[in-house]
Amino acid sequence: MHKFLVHIKQLLVLKKATRPWHIPFMASLAIGVPALLGAYFSRFDMGILGCMGAMVFLYIQPIPMSQRMIRLIVSSFGFSVCFALGLITGFNHSLAAITLFFVAFFATIITRLYAIPPPGSFFFILVAVMGMNIKFDPALIPVRVGLITLGGILSCVMAFFYSLWAIRKQPVVIPDVVETPRVYALVLEAAVIAFFVGGSYGIALSIGLGNPYWVPISCAAIMQGATFRMVWQRKVHRIVGTAIGLSLAAFIFKLPLNPYEVALLIMLLNFIVEFLVVRNYGLAVIFITPLTVLFAEVSSATLLPNVLLMNRLLDIVLGSVIGFVGGWLMYQPAIFIWAEGKLKAVFDNIHH
Repeated sequence: MHKFLVHIKQLLVLKKATRPWHIPFMASLAIGVPALLGAYFSRFDMGILGCMGAMVFLYIQPIPMSQRMIRLIVSSFGFSVCFALGLITGFNHSLAAITLFFVAFFATIITRLYAIPPPGSFFFILVAVMGMNIKFDPALIPVRVGLITLGGILSCVMAFFYSLWAIRKQPVVIPDVVETPRVYALVLEAAVIAFFVGGSYGIALSIGLGNPYWVPISCAAIMQGATFRMVWQRKVHRIVGTAIGLSLAAFIFKLPLNPYEVALLIMLLNFIVEFLVVRNYGLAVIFITPLTVLFAEVSSATLLPNVLLMNRLLDIVLGSVIGFVGGWLMYQPAIFIWAEGKLKAVFDNIHH
């Protein structure tokens, strides 16, 4: 009983902030501007696509200016590529699941190889999944990819001017020299993550879920945990936080909001999420849920009734359970050491 209470206490603890308040503020501003432009031009659906590209601001780090901007620009390009792959392959379930496997695989390898801290590969997976779930229309693919790209460019420009100011206020951290990783271990880790993320999407599609993107997104979020205890905590956080967050979403959807008010709400929710996520993931999930629902559903003719919100909860529980199983497998060192040795032996035999 005492051990259980210790676990519950760990779920509720608020950690000390590791970044200044103006980073969440600027990230929310960067993400909100495309939504406001979409509201102004009466194309809120296009504004939301720009918001997804602008999420690249979340990858900003207090590193030297040249490295900071290169990281953001390359990440923005990666967003566009992943989204384009999602749009192109979304018409076929099998092709979409296979594509998501490769997106998760290479996004994990690249972000691990260059020691990119959280959110790491998560948003690359998210934009790919979102692209797969937009109605397939080859004629609109260039426009949609262009909107994601423009959102990323806007974010990079804002990050540049913000950095000119912040670099005087916030000490720059010189990144440590990244040691050459154990290549076979890295490949195995990426393959496991990709298998469970892509597989969760395949399962969601095969059982006919109405909006299957919640399943792989939840799976990827759970598997972001740095340790197995964090994976377990994230599973609990995500399920409980989602249940509360869906109630908040149901309340929001009953409000008679115009597009400008929805854009401002997106900015507010994003600020709260980025403010809380480094303190307590569970509290952040409460606000992540209505934010992601707004991104995914705001272009619908009608806002979501309670029954559909309950379906979202079931989707997220399914994705969290699959992610938990994947997380458990990742933290079985004996299995990984054995598999790493076998993989190395295979490649050595091919080489010789």
